[in-house]
Amino acid sequence: MYGREILLGVGGGIAAYKSCDLLRRLQDRGYLVTVVPTPSSLNFVGSATWEALSGRKVHTQVWENIPEVPHVALADKAQMIVIAPATADLIARIAQGRADDLLTNIVLASDAPKLIVPAMHPNMWLNAATVANVATLRSRGFIVLEPETGRLTGKDSGVGRFPETAVIIEEVEKISGWNADLLGKEILITAGGTREPIDAVRYIGNRSSGKQGYALAEAAVSRGAKVKLIAANCNLPDIDGVEIFPVATALEMGALLQDFFPTSDALIMSAAVADVRPSEVSDGKIKKEKIDHLDLIANPDLLAQAGKARRADQVLVGFAAETSHLEEYAAAKLERKGLDLLYVNDVSGGAIFGSTHTQGMILDKSGVVATVPESTKETLAHKLLDLVATRLS
Repeated sequence: MYGREILLGVGGGIAAYKSCDLLRRLQDRGYLVTVVPTPSSLNFVGSATWEALSGRKVHTQVWENIPEVPHVALADKAQMIVIAPATADLIARIAQGRADDLLTNIVLASDAPKLIVPAMHPNMWLNAATVANVATLRSRGFIVLEPETGRLTGKDSGVGRFPETAVIIEEVEKISGWNADLLGKEILITAGGTREPIDAVRYIGNRSSGKQGYALAEAAVSRGAKVKLIAANCNLPDIDGVEIFPVATALEMGALLQDFFPTSDALIMSAAVADVRPSEVSDGKIKKEKIDHLDLIANPDLLAQAGKARRADQVLVGFAAETSHLEEYAAAKLERKGLDLLYVNDVSGGAIFGSTHTQGMILDKSGVVATVPESTKETLAHKLLDLVATRLS
């Protein structure tokens, strides 16, 4: 699951139009939102509106896209479910465990936290049946917001008014506990390994898979950042909410860095960039009996270039893969390239590359600030981002 995924269920009440603003404000805070309206709610706000606002396909029926098993797929993807507005009928159906539309199927199939935001006429909210249904939901772990008091449909006034958007978002963040310490920050990340062509078939490359860079991008977007990922030869799935720019060579990566780095708050260079490239590249395949030597020229040092071009308020993070003298070589690289942070790991015997796990140490100008025991690359990503966020703040 990528980013901070919220499923927004919309019930069939007039307050459905207010959920359009809720959707927008959730997106402003870095949440990724999929909307699932009940069929009756489409009388108030249509699917086209939800698709335009969310940028995602909207489904309302269980009998759509059957091979994808949408109620299970959406339930698995959602890290939190918010139902706003929730009508008396929808609350009753959820309390009874019914599954007669896509939204109620998803609710039953999901173990994610669920927030119910009621909106209805005072008499319906205070009716004994609704009171009992709300009590049932709360006893099962649902969070049910109290509706506000005020002007309702027509001339009526009283308890049952849809809460203000800010109140709902405050509750979302209290329930989820998601960390949005990078909200509003632009993070530029490189991943993978560059490949420098020799001819139409061969290249000079390395063993980097890009998994660490992708883990960093996923972690950063989950913390509210706007993320650009320059991916060199990575065979990995796209990440929702992340702009991905595929490249092949060091020069291609360098061109994008020149475009993106000036407007970024932080650059994390996890890519393994080839140090050299052939001075000439053949358009066709060179027959092996004709290859007796290669003339090589140095690639630009992209990390050092960024270190020289950086502003004082930018954070620059590098990676180092070593086979000996880790701390000594890492400290020298950090100083030489003008970095704020550097993560170094021991790749002796083919370790780390292509793996889902890593281990090493994080350094800054004062020395080792954290030793990272064997852990997932996602865990390391958050450790590094903790340090980046501290420096950006």
